[in-house]
Amino acid sequence: MEIESVKLVYFSPTGTTKAVVQGIAHGINPGTMELIDITRPDARKQPLVTSENELLVVGVPVYMGRVPALLNEWLNAIQAHNTPTVCVVVYGNRVYDDALLELKNIVKKCGCIPIACATYIGEHSFSNSETPTAQGRPDKDDLHHAEVFGQKIREKLQSVSSISQVSDVHVPGTYPYGGVTKLWIVDFIAVSDECTQCGTCAEVCPVGAVDAENSRLIDIEKCITCCACIKNCPQSARSMKPGLVKDASVRLHKLYSQRKEPECFI
Repeated sequence: MEIESVKLVYFSPTGTTKAVVQGIAHGINPGTMELIDITRPDARKQPLVTSENELLVVGVPVYMGRVPALLNEWLNAIQAHNTPTVCVVVYGNRVYDDALLELKNIVKKCGCIPIACATYIGEHSFSNSETPTAQGRPDKDDLHHAEVFGQKIREKLQSVSSISQVSDVHVPGTYPYGGVTKLWIVDFIAVSDECTQCGTCAEVCPVGAVDAENSRLIDIEKCITCCACIKNCPQSARSMKPGLVKDASVRLHKLYSQRKEPECFI
Protein backbone atom coordinates (compact mmCIF):
# COMPACT_ATOMS: atom_id res chain seq x y z
CA MET A 1 0.00 0.00 0.00
CA GLU A 2 1.10 3.54 -0.71
CA ILE A 3 1.57 6.03 2.10
CA GLU A 4 1.29 9.69 1.14
CA SER A 5 3.00 11.09 4.23
CA VAL A 6 4.26 10.34 7.73
CA LYS A 7 3.25 12.14 10.89
CA LEU A 8 5.84 11.88 13.68
CA VAL A 9 4.30 12.55 17.09
CA TYR A 10 6.50 12.70 20.16
CA PHE A 11 6.57 13.88 23.76
CA SER A 12 10.24 14.38 24.56
CA PRO A 13 11.27 16.71 27.42
CA THR A 14 14.96 15.73 27.20
CA GLY A 15 15.15 14.84 23.50
CA THR A 16 15.58 11.07 23.73
CA THR A 17 12.17 10.07 22.34
CA LYS A 18 12.48 12.64 19.56
CA ALA A 19 15.83 11.16 18.51
CA VAL A 20 14.38 7.64 18.39
CA VAL A 21 11.31 8.46 16.29
CA GLN A 22 13.41 10.54 13.91
CA GLY A 23 15.74 7.55 13.53
CA ILE A 24 12.75 5.36 12.66
CA ALA A 25 11.53 7.95 10.16
CA HIS A 26 14.96 7.99 8.53
CA GLY A 27 14.54 4.27 7.84
CA ILE A 28 11.00 4.69 6.54
CA ASN A 29 12.31 7.45 4.25
CA PRO A 30 8.94 9.03 3.44
CA GLY A 31 8.38 11.57 0.71
CA THR A 32 6.58 13.92 3.09
CA MET A 33 7.02 14.09 6.83
CA GLU A 34 5.39 16.26 9.51
CA LEU A 35 6.88 16.63 12.99
CA ILE A 36 4.31 17.03 15.75
CA ASP A 37 6.06 17.86 19.02
CA ILE A 38 3.52 17.60 21.86
CA THR A 39 6.07 18.33 24.60
CA ARG A 40 4.91 21.87 25.31
CA PRO A 41 1.44 22.48 26.81
CA ASP A 42 0.31 24.71 23.91
CA ALA A 43 0.98 21.90 21.44
CA ARG A 44 -1.51 19.64 23.22
CA LYS A 45 -4.48 21.96 22.73
CA GLN A 46 -5.34 20.86 19.20
CA PRO A 47 -6.46 17.27 18.51
CA LEU A 48 -4.66 15.22 15.88
CA VAL A 49 -6.59 14.17 12.78
CA THR A 50 -5.15 11.49 10.47
CA SER A 51 -6.30 9.46 7.47
CA GLU A 52 -5.81 5.98 6.01
CA ASN A 53 -3.27 7.35 3.53
CA GLU A 54 -0.90 8.55 6.25
CA LEU A 55 1.48 6.67 8.52
CA LEU A 56 1.43 7.77 12.14
CA VAL A 57 4.45 7.21 14.40
CA VAL A 58 3.75 7.94 18.08
CA GLY A 59 6.62 8.04 20.58
CA VAL A 60 6.33 8.65 24.33
CA PRO A 61 8.61 8.13 27.34
CA VAL A 62 7.76 5.59 30.04
CA TYR A 63 6.80 7.08 33.41
CA MET A 64 6.55 4.57 36.27
CA GLY A 65 5.95 1.77 33.77
CA ARG A 66 3.07 3.59 32.06
CA VAL A 67 2.25 6.13 29.37
CA PRO A 68 2.62 9.57 31.01
CA ALA A 69 -0.77 10.40 32.53
CA LEU A 70 -0.66 14.00 31.33
CA LEU A 71 -0.82 12.73 27.71
CA ASN A 72 -3.97 10.63 28.17
CA GLU A 73 -6.44 13.36 27.25
CA TRP A 74 -4.59 14.36 24.07
CA LEU A 75 -3.85 10.81 22.95
CA ASN A 76 -7.43 9.67 23.52
CA ALA A 77 -8.68 12.60 21.42
CA ILE A 78 -6.82 11.47 18.27
CA GLN A 79 -9.21 11.26 15.32
CA ALA A 80 -7.95 8.48 13.04
CA HIS A 81 -9.54 6.57 10.20
CA ASN A 82 -7.85 3.18 9.82
CA THR A 83 -4.50 4.98 10.05
CA PRO A 84 -1.49 2.62 10.04
CA THR A 85 0.35 3.42 13.27
CA VAL A 86 3.71 2.68 14.86
CA CYS A 87 3.81 2.77 18.67
CA VAL A 88 7.13 3.53 20.39
CA VAL A 89 7.99 3.85 24.07
CA VAL A 90 11.34 4.99 25.44
CA TYR A 91 12.45 4.00 28.93
CA GLY A 92 15.47 4.73 31.12
CA ASN A 93 17.01 1.22 31.18
CA ARG A 94 14.79 0.08 34.07
CA VAL A 95 11.57 -1.53 32.75
CA TYR A 96 8.82 -0.51 30.36
CA ASP A 97 6.20 -2.70 32.09
CA ASP A 98 2.78 -2.16 30.44
CA ALA A 99 3.52 1.14 28.69
CA LEU A 100 3.79 -0.27 25.17
CA LEU A 101 0.56 -2.25 25.48
CA GLU A 102 -1.17 0.80 26.94
CA LEU A 103 -0.05 3.06 24.09
CA LYS A 104 -1.11 0.47 21.53
CA ASN A 105 -4.57 0.12 23.10
CA ILE A 106 -5.06 3.89 23.32
CA VAL A 107 -4.37 4.56 19.65
CA LYS A 108 -6.38 1.51 18.57
CA LYS A 109 -9.47 2.90 20.29
CA CYS A 110 -8.99 6.13 18.34
CA GLY A 111 -9.22 4.41 14.97
CA CYS A 112 -5.54 3.65 14.42
CA ILE A 113 -4.30 0.27 13.15
CA PRO A 114 -1.06 -0.62 14.96
CA ILE A 115 1.28 -2.20 12.39
CA ALA A 116 4.51 -2.18 14.43
CA CYS A 117 5.61 -1.44 17.98
CA ALA A 118 8.98 -0.95 19.67
CA THR A 119 10.77 -0.13 22.89
CA TYR A 120 13.99 1.88 23.06
CA ILE A 121 16.28 3.05 25.81
CA GLY A 122 16.98 6.71 26.52
CA GLU A 123 19.13 8.27 29.21
CA HIS A 124 17.09 8.21 32.40
CA SER A 125 15.64 11.56 33.50
CA PHE A 126 17.35 11.17 36.87
CA SER A 127 20.72 10.34 35.30
CA ASN A 128 23.57 12.78 35.96
CA SER A 129 27.36 12.83 35.94
CA GLU A 130 27.57 11.45 39.48
CA THR A 131 24.98 8.68 39.08
CA PRO A 132 24.56 8.00 35.34
CA THR A 133 21.91 5.60 34.05
CA ALA A 134 21.83 4.80 30.32
CA GLN A 135 24.02 7.85 29.77
CA GLY A 136 24.16 9.07 26.18
CA ARG A 137 21.35 6.88 24.95
CA PRO A 138 19.92 6.53 22.42
CA ASP A 139 23.44 6.05 21.07
CA LYS A 140 24.76 5.21 17.60
CA ASP A 141 23.74 1.54 17.88
CA ASP A 142 20.24 2.46 19.09
CA LEU A 143 19.71 4.86 16.21
CA HIS A 144 20.96 2.30 13.70
CA HIS A 145 18.45 -0.17 15.16
CA ALA A 146 15.73 2.48 14.80
CA GLU A 147 16.64 3.06 11.15
CA VAL A 148 16.53 -0.68 10.38
CA PHE A 149 13.18 -0.88 12.18
CA GLY A 150 11.94 1.92 9.96
CA GLN A 151 13.04 0.00 6.87
CA LYS A 152 11.12 -3.06 8.08
CA ILE A 153 8.01 -0.91 8.54
CA ARG A 154 8.30 0.37 4.98
CA GLU A 155 8.72 -3.19 3.68
CA LYS A 156 5.68 -4.38 5.64
CA LEU A 157 3.51 -1.65 4.17
CA GLN A 158 4.78 -2.35 0.66
CA SER A 159 3.91 -6.05 1.06
CA VAL A 160 0.16 -5.43 1.38
CA SER A 161 -2.35 -3.71 -0.86
CA SER A 162 -4.56 -2.40 1.96
CA ILE A 163 -4.45 -1.88 5.73
CA SER A 164 -7.08 -4.62 6.16
CA GLN A 165 -4.42 -7.20 5.27
CA VAL A 166 -2.19 -6.27 8.21
CA SER A 167 -2.35 -8.71 11.11
CA ASP A 168 -2.45 -7.58 14.73
CA VAL A 169 0.87 -6.94 16.48
CA HIS A 170 1.30 -8.68 19.83
CA VAL A 171 3.31 -6.84 22.48
CA PRO A 172 4.27 -7.63 26.09
CA GLY A 173 2.14 -6.31 28.93
CA THR A 174 -0.88 -7.07 31.05
CA TYR A 175 -4.31 -5.55 31.46
CA PRO A 176 -5.43 -4.13 33.87
CA TYR A 177 -2.18 -2.20 33.74
CA GLY A 178 0.18 -2.18 36.68
CA GLY A 179 2.47 0.66 37.67
CA VAL A 180 1.63 3.98 39.23
CA THR A 181 0.30 6.88 37.17
CA LYS A 182 0.41 9.39 40.04
CA LEU A 183 3.79 11.12 40.02
CA TRP A 184 5.72 12.40 42.99
CA ILE A 185 4.92 15.84 44.32
CA VAL A 186 8.34 16.83 45.58
CA ASP A 187 10.52 19.91 45.93
CA PHE A 188 13.75 18.52 44.49
CA ILE A 189 15.38 21.19 42.31
CA ALA A 190 18.19 23.35 43.69
CA VAL A 191 19.05 26.59 41.87
CA SER A 192 22.54 28.02 42.41
CA ASP A 193 23.84 31.58 42.16
CA GLU A 194 25.02 30.75 38.63
CA CYS A 195 21.41 31.19 37.45
CA THR A 196 21.13 34.21 35.10
CA GLN A 197 17.33 34.06 34.73
CA CYS A 198 17.77 33.34 31.02
CA GLY A 199 14.39 31.62 30.90
CA THR A 200 15.55 28.42 29.17
CA CYS A 201 14.16 26.24 31.96
CA ALA A 202 10.71 27.79 31.65
CA GLU A 203 10.79 27.32 27.88
CA VAL A 204 11.63 23.61 28.02
CA CYS A 205 9.30 22.66 30.89
CA PRO A 206 6.55 20.47 29.38
CA VAL A 207 3.97 21.41 31.98
CA GLY A 208 4.68 25.11 32.65
CA ALA A 209 5.91 24.41 36.18
CA VAL A 210 8.77 26.94 36.07
CA ASP A 211 7.91 30.61 36.52
CA ALA A 212 8.98 32.53 33.40
CA GLU A 213 9.72 35.69 35.43
CA ASN A 214 11.58 33.98 38.28
CA SER A 215 12.97 30.56 37.42
CA ARG A 216 13.64 29.80 41.09
CA LEU A 217 9.89 29.46 41.55
CA ILE A 218 8.70 25.95 40.67
CA ASP A 219 5.14 24.69 40.95
CA ILE A 220 5.72 21.26 42.49
CA GLU A 221 2.06 20.34 41.93
CA LYS A 222 2.63 20.63 38.16
CA CYS A 223 6.20 19.29 38.04
CA ILE A 224 6.53 15.81 36.50
CA THR A 225 10.19 15.31 37.59
CA CYS A 226 11.34 15.03 33.95
CA CYS A 227 14.49 17.05 34.79
CA ALA A 228 14.36 18.87 31.43
CA CYS A 229 15.10 22.14 33.23
CA ILE A 230 18.20 20.64 34.88
CA LYS A 231 19.55 19.02 31.72
CA ASN A 232 18.94 22.07 29.52
CA CYS A 233 20.29 24.82 31.81
CA PRO A 234 23.11 26.56 29.88
CA GLN A 235 24.77 27.62 33.16
CA SER A 236 24.44 24.21 34.89
CA ALA A 237 22.76 26.19 37.66
CA ARG A 238 20.12 23.58 38.45
CA SER A 239 20.67 20.31 40.29
CA MET A 240 18.92 17.77 42.51
CA LYS A 241 18.52 18.53 46.19
CA PRO A 242 19.18 15.69 48.65
CA GLY A 243 15.98 13.69 49.04
CA LEU A 244 13.58 11.39 47.23
CA VAL A 245 14.64 12.05 43.62
CA LYS A 246 18.36 12.08 44.31
CA ASP A 247 18.04 8.83 46.26
CA ALA A 248 16.17 7.33 43.30
CA SER A 249 18.98 8.44 40.99
CA VAL A 250 21.52 6.61 43.14
CA ARG A 251 19.31 3.52 43.28
CA LEU A 252 18.80 3.44 39.50
CA HIS A 253 22.53 3.80 38.93
CA LYS A 254 23.25 0.82 41.19
CA LEU A 255 20.46 -1.50 40.08
CA TYR A 256 20.14 -0.79 36.36
CA SER A 257 23.67 -0.32 35.09
CA GLN A 258 23.55 -3.37 32.79
CA ARG A 259 22.78 -2.31 29.26
CA LYS A 260 19.36 -3.19 27.85
CA GLU A 261 18.62 -3.31 24.15
CA PRO A 262 15.75 -2.15 21.94
CA GLU A 263 12.93 -4.54 21.09
CA CYS A 264 10.67 -4.38 18.06
CA PHE A 265 7.40 -6.14 17.30
CA ILE A 266 6.31 -6.19 13.69
